[in-house]
Amino acid sequence: MTATTADPSLKRVIGPGLLLLFVVGDILGTGVYALTGKVANEVGGAVWLPFLLAFVVALLTAFSYLELVTKYPRAAGAALYTHKAFGLHFLTFMVCFAVMCSGLTSASSASKAFAGNFGSAVHLSLGEGLALTAVALGFMTLVALVNFRGVGESVKANVVLTCVELTGLLIVIGVGAWALGGGEGDLSQLGQFNTPPGDSVVLSVTAGTALAFFAMVGFEDSVNMAEESRDPVRIFPKVMLIGICATGVIYVLVAISAVALVPPAELGQGETPLLKVVQAGAPGFPLWLFAWITMFAVANSALINMMMASRLLYGMAREGVLPRVLGRVHASRRTPWVGILVTTLIALGLIWFADLTALGGTTALLLLCVFTVVNVAVLVLRRDPVEHQHFRAPTVIPVLGALACAFLASPLSGRAATDYQVAGVLLLIGVALWAITYAWNRYVRHEEAHLDPTHLAE
Repeated sequence: MTATTADPSLKRVIGPGLLLLFVVGDILGTGVYALTGKVANEVGGAVWLPFLLAFVVALLTAFSYLELVTKYPRAAGAALYTHKAFGLHFLTFMVCFAVMCSGLTSASSASKAFAGNFGSAVHLSLGEGLALTAVALGFMTLVALVNFRGVGESVKANVVLTCVELTGLLIVIGVGAWALGGGEGDLSQLGQFNTPPGDSVVLSVTAGTALAFFAMVGFEDSVNMAEESRDPVRIFPKVMLIGICATGVIYVLVAISAVALVPPAELGQGETPLLKVVQAGAPGFPLWLFAWITMFAVANSALINMMMASRLLYGMAREGVLPRVLGRVHASRRTPWVGILVTTLIALGLIWFADLTALGGTTALLLLCVFTVVNVAVLVLRRDPVEHQHFRAPTVIPVLGALACAFLASPLSGRAATDYQVAGVLLLIGVALWAITYAWNRYVRHEEAHLDPTHLAE
């Protein structure tokens, strides 16, 4: 008997409140805590504008995801929609691989960031590089155990960590409002662009938007939890739209507070831009506390991305795109234990071997390519009606979403060449894995044909 028929189903424990915190927690996190300064390097004082534009592009794509997740409320997300729309095993596999890579690189980066903040907090000095790597590996192992324990436990941990990271951003907004209300800060910075001579302001803004988009991704992960959500057709549209809009407002307010209190050139130096904002606006605030908040914020990013990646493997194994063994569910914990094991091993390898400092842009690039495909898929799948009622996006929205995502993924947006180089290496690995998977599936079908009862009757 195959895994599809023998294994138990996933456990539906996620209601509207937990799903909202999942969406908000997945979008908030490593991106805004680390990228605000990088975006300031691109555009100067108008750092809020790229975050606003990234929010608009994300919102357009979210409408496409909502139509598809309510139409096909199953795990696997973009890969499932690509499979149904185009029926090309290679394209489906590459979309699946790109989404998984984005989640694993993001989670591994978050683990390293967690280790770095932990090292600063406890003053690690003994073999610092190796010690911090050991902390990152240990942290990722802990994430795997929470993930295996059960989706209920994972989502409850996400609730706590989301509240912590949200508190950190509200502190930044509150400090900004307090300082500006007291006559400190310089709001005139908000309209200034830091454009090098000979460069276009538009190009600087699009380059900043392409970078800021990394901070807006995460909403797409929630669709991989469809089989563990209660009544996903009903709750997903309202919850996802509220979550994206709330995080968009928070990001713009954080960007305004940051650039009003810290000069853009100074904001773009180092890896802790928001810590500088708190220090400038409230010198008496205990900075060690904010450092711990930052540490737990990136921890949440790791947990959610690993949950997404394991459910993605599970969903595509159930669809027959990946080997069925990846779709096995633990009998008592009701979690996709093989998917969790495989994704954790890959993440541990990335932590040990890879330099992930430049992968933020690559992660955004891969997801923009995936989002382009999803926006097209929603239009193709209009010819595939289903019996139940579902959310339907106005046709113009996925069209605009596809054009916007394709532009931000193209060299026309001013994206760094290194993003394409790293993405190219990852996709080449994906092509090799596809060839192995394709050969394995052909072998399995060949063996099953030989074991057909009509051949064994003799």
